[in-house]
Amino acid sequence: MSMSRLRARWLLGLSVPTTPVFAEGLDEKVDRWMSPVSSGLSDIIFYKANLFGHDIPLIVLWLAVAATFFTIYLGFLNIRAFGQAIKLVRGDYHNPSHSGEISHFQAVATAVSGTVGIGNIGGVAVAISIGGPGAAFWLIVAGFLAMSTKLVECTLGVKYRRENPDGSVSGGPMYYLEAFLAKRNKPLLGKLLGGFYALALVIGCFGIGNMFQSNQAYAQFVNITGDESSFFADKGWLFGLLLGLVIGAVILGGIRSIARVAGKVVPFMAILYVVSAIVIIAMSAEFVPTAFAMMFSGAFTSDGMTGGMIGAMIVGFQRALFSNEAGIGSASIAHSAVQTDQPASEGIVSLLEPFIDTVVICTLTSLVIITTAYPYGLMDSGLEGIALTSAAFEHHISWAPYPLAIAGLLFAFSTAISWSYYGLKGWTYLFGEANYSQNIFKTIFCLFVMLGCMTNLTSVLNFSDAIVFLIAVPNIIGLYLYAPEVKREVNQYLAKVKSGEIASRRQKAQAETTGAGKEAKVA
Repeated sequence: MSMSRLRARWLLGLSVPTTPVFAEGLDEKVDRWMSPVSSGLSDIIFYKANLFGHDIPLIVLWLAVAATFFTIYLGFLNIRAFGQAIKLVRGDYHNPSHSGEISHFQAVATAVSGTVGIGNIGGVAVAISIGGPGAAFWLIVAGFLAMSTKLVECTLGVKYRRENPDGSVSGGPMYYLEAFLAKRNKPLLGKLLGGFYALALVIGCFGIGNMFQSNQAYAQFVNITGDESSFFADKGWLFGLLLGLVIGAVILGGIRSIARVAGKVVPFMAILYVVSAIVIIAMSAEFVPTAFAMMFSGAFTSDGMTGGMIGAMIVGFQRALFSNEAGIGSASIAHSAVQTDQPASEGIVSLLEPFIDTVVICTLTSLVIITTAYPYGLMDSGLEGIALTSAAFEHHISWAPYPLAIAGLLFAFSTAISWSYYGLKGWTYLFGEANYSQNIFKTIFCLFVMLGCMTNLTSVLNFSDAIVFLIAVPNIIGLYLYAPEVKREVNQYLAKVKSGEIASRRQKAQAETTGAGKEAKVA
């Protein structure tokens, strides 16, 4: 996340944000009705078992073990295929005549926009506050391992996608889970499992992919424009209406429109945040060697609140996996829309998503905290989350929190438009691809954007948060079952690239030039 999920915030000790309340009585009634259901489901999904003297959320262990397995099983493809991923993203192998709707770059931009969020700014600060600098080390390790999980689920997303009569495509875990069981003469069970995933995705997109994001966007906007003095301070409904109209204008055009916007917003917001963070780190350059030493030594001898190596590891893995969502399968829906006839090519491209989200952006946030908050005493200031990160920026440059707030606003916006597509594909799996059905979903989605700025339905958000992580259970099981098939698919693709059977544009151009030269010489 980075959707900075409420449950992730609770697990990491982050306070839930508040906004001006509209129709408070309705909020309380809905929360009171949903609270028992939300609490019960959350207690199950985020159950903590005591292992090695520490309370470990089992869902984190489930995702971490899978990421480790796929990294080893695939022979560290997250390293070996990294260069090929770069070539694919920059368009070296792009062929617009292939089925699909968007380019490799647009696919990864859309998926990144759904994961990079407030948690990359605030959640990392809380992780370090709890687990010490060593948590940052394990965060990087977890991000590295998660690259392999993404490769598996995104390869499957493309391989088992369905092409619609209008040229659009639909893919994701609901399709490859259904296909696995259908191949084994259990089509009804496959359809039920796919339907469960799709329904959970729709519920999740309205909550953590929509209301929470608009809530955060509203809070960031009010903060930028002057808190209580802001014109919008008591007009959440108006901000929500305007935001809903903007999001609606984007999502009405489908994945092509979403991808075009993501292709512009994601690089801008990433560069804005990365450059800002590097400037702050550079201003504390004398502490950088110490910061890396603290991250490494703290990873094995942490004296943080959780204590010891295991404590730092838990917090680091938790933050990373909640940030990049590897194992949930949502990103494979965006990657499924890519223009390619080689499923493995998009799986390789997806390696870049956890790398950007976790290894790069979360690591920069960690360094900002460790090089500034620690040496200048900000860790003892009582600040937490994004407030601590903002204070670290402000320590060096008084106006630095403003670009940080703008980045946060863009993070929330981009997450919402990406999750609108995820939810839409869950909706069409359940109710069909007809235009009127899609328009119904898009209208409801935009209404929930406005609702998120007007209300604080904590129980509803917690419920949607829990059910999104619940679908990681069948998805990971499916990935294990498909692992041999994915390994063959990827190895065959890389062998074809190496042999020249699959050639880049540059290789084709050189071959044509060489061929023309030979013909001229013979003539």
